[in-house]
Amino acid sequence: MFVPGENDVINSDESYRPGESQTDRVNGEYHYKNGYTQKIYSDAHYVREEDNTVPPRYYTPPEKSPREPREPKAPRKSPGKAGSFARTLCLCLVCALLGGLGGGAYVSSRLTERVDALQQSMSELKEQSLEVESAALASATGAGDAAIMTPASIYDRACRQVVGITAEVNYTNFFGISSSSAVTGTGFVVSENGYILTNYHVIEYAYTAGKAPTVVLHDGTHYTASVVGVEEGNDIAVLKIDAANLSPAKLGDSDGLTVGDTIYAVGNPLGDLEFSMSTGHISALDRVIKTEESSESINMFQIDAAVNSGNSGGPVYNDRGEVIGVVTAKYSDTGVEGIGFAIPINDASSIAQDLITKGYVTGRAYMGVKLDERYNAMYSQYYGMPLGAYVYSVEAGSSADEAGLRAGDIIIRLGDVDVSCYDDLHNAVKGFSAGDTTDVVIYRAGEELSISITFDELTPDSTYDSPVRVLPAG
Repeated sequence: MFVPGENDVINSDESYRPGESQTDRVNGEYHYKNGYTQKIYSDAHYVREEDNTVPPRYYTPPEKSPREPREPKAPRKSPGKAGSFARTLCLCLVCALLGGLGGGAYVSSRLTERVDALQQSMSELKEQSLEVESAALASATGAGDAAIMTPASIYDRACRQVVGITAEVNYTNFFGISSSSAVTGTGFVVSENGYILTNYHVIEYAYTAGKAPTVVLHDGTHYTASVVGVEEGNDIAVLKIDAANLSPAKLGDSDGLTVGDTIYAVGNPLGDLEFSMSTGHISALDRVIKTEESSESINMFQIDAAVNSGNSGGPVYNDRGEVIGVVTAKYSDTGVEGIGFAIPINDASSIAQDLITKGYVTGRAYMGVKLDERYNAMYSQYYGMPLGAYVYSVEAGSSADEAGLRAGDIIIRLGDVDVSCYDDLHNAVKGFSAGDTTDVVIYRAGEELSISITFDELTPDSTYDSPVRVLPAG
């Protein structure tokens, strides 16, 4: 049996009724109160009239004492001639004063109009001066007609440019049963006739399986896309949909980025939060990042805007609504927030242009060697050879073959870059273009040799310049 405590309040007119919820509703919410319903008032000083046991007190104004009658005034005397003259003189003085005041008010009004006109002219001149200064500043900084936009305006523009990308993936699970799932990502329109830029890893599974990805616009329209070209090493892909009069993104200049610049990322995080915008700043420039999906290290800039799965391939906008990067990766360790990475748009657009016009990235340097990536410090110490990139084989007729490289050579320097492994050499080659000439320092038969090499161009048919996992001979 419930025994109320001294702090429990029970209304005599309301008690608990079996079968009813043991709650009472207060300000739109129900609250439990010891099994009994209780009225709780929002004003702590309010008491219901039926609960009030103190008789009310009423205010009664004090009585006023009666006023004593006033004595009658003495009758006025009729003015004489002197009084009449004085009244006339006073009347003249009053008229003169009123006339002076009227004239002064007129003059003051005219003066105020002149002052207002002068102030307006000064304000117009100041505005014209500010416009001239703004135009000069825009010309000096190269901003041109690009003005700072509000976040809402940038989002409105992004909704006409950003697309969702879905690619179906088939796989066999642990029990040997075939199944499929959808990989979702983001992209953005780069031409009115339907070219779309995204990350390669967004469409990788569909591309390798020969399946066409699906592109979804902001209005819900679905398109089956074709893959125009891919650049796996730089994680860039270009798609094409059969559409016209699209709204292409305006590309900015990523070479002019500075740490602290405001940025906006728009994409489809987690695959089902379509067209989400996050904001932040550029945290760092020139980060060399190697992702799980990419076999090569990629130069990116770091951002602190929220980046999640599904954001890949989406645009990074500056505060003028220009795309300055492609969201590509995030630091995925537990407890780490606000570390995302984007490919600079100058790099991405150059690759995309080559993919559209040539089908591959032109001008890239190519040596023509296969390297054993398992050659490391342990093998170096065991065989008594220096660290470097171990040459497993050389392609006949390649630039490496013409330079005199042989299987078993260890490349320890390329140009001005010291080489201690396959990744070092691969990144060093990326610093050159087709047709460039540089020196290669190699270790062969116990001595160092320096030879000259002129790079070929890397094409889709090139089969070398990739690692193999075999043990070195010896």
